[in-house]
Amino acid sequence: MHNRVNDLESPVWDGSGNRNGNGDDKGDNCFPPADISRGGATTPAERRLSRPFNALMVPHKTIKKICCIGAGYVGGPTCAVIAEKNPDIIVTIVDINPTRIAAWNSDTLPIYEPGLDKIVKGCRGRNLFFSTDVDKGIIEADLIFVSVNTPTKKKGVGAGYAADLGYVESATRHIARVAQSDKIVVEKSTVPCRTAHSMRYILEANARPGIHFDILSNPEFLAEGTAVPDLMRPDRVLIGSLDTLAGRAAAASLADIYASWVPRGQIIAMNLWSSELSKLAANALLAQRISSINALSAICEATGADVDEVSYACGLDTRIGSKFLKASVGFGGSCFQKDILNLVYLSESLHLPEVAAYWRQVVEMNEYQKRRFTDRVISSLFNTLTGKKIAILGFAFKKDTGDTRESPAITLVNYFRAERANISIYDPKVEDSQIWMDLTEPGVVDDLAELQKQVSIATNAYSACDDADAVVICTEWDEFRDTYLDYGRIYENMKKPAFVFDGRLILDRNRLEGMGFRVETIGRAASSFKTPRDWE
Repeated sequence: MHNRVNDLESPVWDGSGNRNGNGDDKGDNCFPPADISRGGATTPAERRLSRPFNALMVPHKTIKKICCIGAGYVGGPTCAVIAEKNPDIIVTIVDINPTRIAAWNSDTLPIYEPGLDKIVKGCRGRNLFFSTDVDKGIIEADLIFVSVNTPTKKKGVGAGYAADLGYVESATRHIARVAQSDKIVVEKSTVPCRTAHSMRYILEANARPGIHFDILSNPEFLAEGTAVPDLMRPDRVLIGSLDTLAGRAAAASLADIYASWVPRGQIIAMNLWSSELSKLAANALLAQRISSINALSAICEATGADVDEVSYACGLDTRIGSKFLKASVGFGGSCFQKDILNLVYLSESLHLPEVAAYWRQVVEMNEYQKRRFTDRVISSLFNTLTGKKIAILGFAFKKDTGDTRESPAITLVNYFRAERANISIYDPKVEDSQIWMDLTEPGVVDDLAELQKQVSIATNAYSACDDADAVVICTEWDEFRDTYLDYGRIYENMKKPAFVFDGRLILDRNRLEGMGFRVETIGRAASSFKTPRDWE
């Protein structure tokens, strides 16, 4: 399939700030100025994109009903916000998991995101619905988001690197089998480049006579914990389509949905493959920044430099910026590692071994950071953890979410278990059942009873720290800061010497050392550190 099936000629946007040059569109919905300068790039935007800004100015269908296949971390929040901002559109989120759908219809949503609860409950039953009736959702919809899981393959070709597209293919085949009218199918899951080609082939090969499908790529750029503000005020909305009249018309229909709250200038049209790759590239670049600052944190600990000061100084450079330069015990989440490994596999498949090795190092540095932090805990505790109690504060991969996928805490707990430590875990949002599942291998080895001999789950931070030899901060929850927790109380109830290992740079080290703690902080030398000349 070629990305330019029909080479349309469109008048280039005239730079006036108007959609059609006649002054009809004003204010927030105007297209951006010709020169978009972001991150040091000064090439005019219309010359950097394969589609001019007015590429979506074609006759197109108005969407009345939306179906989202997949009620997870992406589909749920995205479609809830779409429903709130488009009260005239009926939005139905479908999933084959009845427990998950029941949770979306209950008072306790299946995922925690600040602000999401209010949006869902405000729209639910009005124009937002959650259902297990997948067929009905597909039949009635004008536009279908495919927002299913794309985990890393565990077996077969590409195991450990490639994305498993089984759920995407299954959803696509289901759409083709059930659909009774033309549909716009939108790739919302994070997928490898050119997945849309496979989806289009499946749809066309299995469609009923006379049924037409248009494929779009609309990657999500949500950060867990800030998903709602990310959706409300996105940096950009990418819509990839074929460069045909039908492709542009489908993209224009989707653009209208977002334009109800997103300025038109931030809705960017591009080809399908660029849109797909942009998601992987964005996550890879963000993870690369974290691994880079974590690599520097090791140098800081060895030299006496302070990684917070280094990152602050670098972040003041407008070419670099300050975001994602916070040293930590390591990155986690559902996307970073998975997407980088996907990029590694893609590079190897394209016979680009040097490119693959480059991106693989980002993941390897992340794993090294976790091992290095664990080694620091062990060496500080006199080279043995046997029988010692370690309090783990935080199990989610980041604050303001209950998601534990690829959480550094999982790796640390497993390392500590191997050292025969006793571990007490507390997290304000992660369910006990999720912690047990993350630390065991359901369906492989039933070792829960053995696990519970070493690991316990506390109901609050104080009980987790009682009689502990060390406290390890794994998640940057605000309630773990020394301005919230009474660390004086914690110190009194710990074994002495009392150690705190700050893996998230959230504690005032001087304040805690004044209480009597021995504080070890990521990216900073040990408190007894001396330079070779014993400089103070």
